[in-house]
Amino acid sequence: MYLVPVSAQEKEQDLFERLRPMERVIVAFSGGTDSAYLAWAAERVLGSGALAVTADSASIPESHKRDAERFVKRFGIAHEYIQTNEFDNPDYARNDADRCFHCKDELFARLEALGRERGYRHIIYGVNLDDLGDYRPGQNAARLHQVAAPLADAGLTKAEIRELSRLAGLPTWDRPASACLSSRIPYGTPVTIQTVKTVETGEERVKELGFRQFRVRYHGDVVRIEIAREEMERALTIDMADRFTAIFKALGFRYVALDLEGYRQGSLNEVLNLPEKAR
Repeated sequence: MYLVPVSAQEKEQDLFERLRPMERVIVAFSGGTDSAYLAWAAERVLGSGALAVTADSASIPESHKRDAERFVKRFGIAHEYIQTNEFDNPDYARNDADRCFHCKDELFARLEALGRERGYRHIIYGVNLDDLGDYRPGQNAARLHQVAAPLADAGLTKAEIRELSRLAGLPTWDRPASACLSSRIPYGTPVTIQTVKTVETGEERVKELGFRQFRVRYHGDVVRIEIAREEMERALTIDMADRFTAIFKALGFRYVALDLEGYRQGSLNEVLNLPEKAR
């Protein structure tokens, strides 16, 4: 049986139809490409019935919060912050492979309480179709709290969300992929507010050097810098090595390493497969 391909525009209309009967929704809004597009779509369909809520957490870079504020102001989206305290949870701070579950469990529990208080019946978040094949324990927390994923339900991929965002004039359409700062700390190394703030400062300094897609990975005395392959040539110079060294030694690292494989999303998840590979 031949299936007619569904265009991104048709999927967007499907998304709108999924949002319409919800009437009043809270959008878990990080300010990234997916959640920004979802917040825009919810406001377009539901108007004042949509509320974007951002976690006020040490694991979210301050620059991301500023970007989120600019976005909602520009597009007239109702927006609030909500305090989350995942660092107080030993299961989160221990930083096992299910850390993301405990983070999202905290966030969604807070959003549920806000929804009950304000009369919002639905919570939605920006997981897309591509995310469903990745290792993301936070999705288990979403199922536990019955948080809906309308982007994925409409069959929207990351590339389609970027294109639809571009057509809608959203400045987030080409924003580099990002994640919370705790994702820079290897599993098994406890996460603390101090370590994530050190990473945040380092990433801001690297951004000031003009790099766009990168990660700063924390390994105790060692910092490992991942730079996108298309930007690697600029990173591989003596001058840039000196700049990286100055930045990160000032932050307390003894050794500064540039990862020659370059940036790859979720690289710290690679260790989760080592036992299978060894066998």
